[in-house]
Amino acid sequence: MDRRKKVVIAIGGVALSLGLAFLIFGGAGGSYGSSPSTTVTGRQGAPSVAVATSKLGQILVDGNGRTLYLFEADTNGLSACDATCAQAWPPLIAKGTVTVANGANASELGSTTRKDGSTQVTYKGHPLYDFSGDVKAGDTTGQGSHAFGADWYVLAPTGDKIDNG
Repeated sequence: MDRRKKVVIAIGGVALSLGLAFLIFGGAGGSYGSSPSTTVTGRQGAPSVAVATSKLGQILVDGNGRTLYLFEADTNGLSACDATCAQAWPPLIAKGTVTVANGANASELGSTTRKDGSTQVTYKGHPLYDFSGDVKAGDTTGQGSHAFGADWYVLAPTGDKIDNG
């Protein structure tokens, strides 16, 4: 392979890596209102919210044991995470009755209607999200992340953010 082809391949790899990083981490924050419309499927079905033990202590998880997060840009129980954000941080979508298990408090469960009309599960008023970077049950790799203009935190069974880790 000649030198010119190697340079073109290297530049293409760098451009692809930068593009993926921008999509995953949301660039410099940006404006939520200017994002193109995107259909987000989230985790659908009749979800459950439970308590599990992790390296952060007791945390909220979904029915598959995946860690649940809150987004500090959400206000008044409304989700501020749409389009590209919701691809990186899939909302916990309710289709059916949401159940609780292992110490989660049923009285803290609620829901909010997203901009796309889907129903997102809330806990103590916080819309709930998974993180696409968590690859297995119990992962907490999104803890303390700053993406899409605000911070992301794992929730404790009290419904409060866990501010360590």
